[in-house]
Amino acid sequence: MKFIDQVKIYVKSGDGGKGCVSFRREKFIPKGGPNGGDGGRGGHIIFKAKHNINTLLDIKYQQQYRAEKGQHGMGRDRHGRDGRDLIIPVPMGTLVKNYETGEILFDLTEDDQEYIAAQGGRGGLGNTHFKGPFRHLIGIPNAGKSTLISSVSAAKPKIADYPFTTLVPNLGVVKYKEFSSFVIADIPGLIEGASQGTGLGFQFLRHVERTSVLLHLVDISEMAEGDPVNNLEKINNELRLFSSEIMDKPMAIAGTKLDIKGNGERLDRLADYCKDKHCDFFPICSVTGEGIDELVQYLAIKVEESKNRE
Repeated sequence: MKFIDQVKIYVKSGDGGKGCVSFRREKFIPKGGPNGGDGGRGGHIIFKAKHNINTLLDIKYQQQYRAEKGQHGMGRDRHGRDGRDLIIPVPMGTLVKNYETGEILFDLTEDDQEYIAAQGGRGGLGNTHFKGPFRHLIGIPNAGKSTLISSVSAAKPKIADYPFTTLVPNLGVVKYKEFSSFVIADIPGLIEGASQGTGLGFQFLRHVERTSVLLHLVDISEMAEGDPVNNLEKINNELRLFSSEIMDKPMAIAGTKLDIKGNGERLDRLADYCKDKHCDFFPICSVTGEGIDELVQYLAIKVEESKNRE
């Protein structure tokens, strides 16, 4: 047998499958939620030491190795199959090196010892993950919801100084500490009569109905129209008329546009109201960042609490 003790090969792990966006649709369940499954993990490239192999001859004649891709997720909560790992048998004593740097990555000295040279890609998340730990932003049009979601996440919603800027829900992933994150959703502005189909609210109230915690945004700037407490109560009334169960959910209130609060009369009125109602209240400014860190920390804690309840 010809003895080959050094070869250069190319390896590529399998890509992760895509997560699925799907919604439950059944005849007698009109409000079925998201049920898209996760994509499968891509296959690893693994070197495995074998005592009965003495040469790298086989590898010399097959110098490119690609592991299988993960299967895409599917509806009805069906996750994609993981890609098969590709195992490359090598003699005991094989040194695995990075060709470009010369760095020794691993020394396979024992029989059946394995080294993952390339890890398979992580499968994408299906939208079934986003039916529970959402923080939803609710408020009348032009309350500052889009500005807040753009300041705490990478989402880039349309922002302008007129009502109904948001026509569809915007989602953003909020990073918290090093390894934690949660999803936040900006619900298009609600007006009186939304529970009966007025304005843009009716179809989006269904999104609110599936949430675990709600965050109301109330404009406390000196240019805002209407009384802040009355505005808040109008929104809560529409939520109550649409579904009494919504009002049983934990709620927090954020007074927005703190940088232009004027004499602070609107801010004080809303803060006193929240204190009387025992509601968690956060005065914030999404433009300057004032109060944002405290709000994000609060929401992150609520996310963890909701997961524990589940």
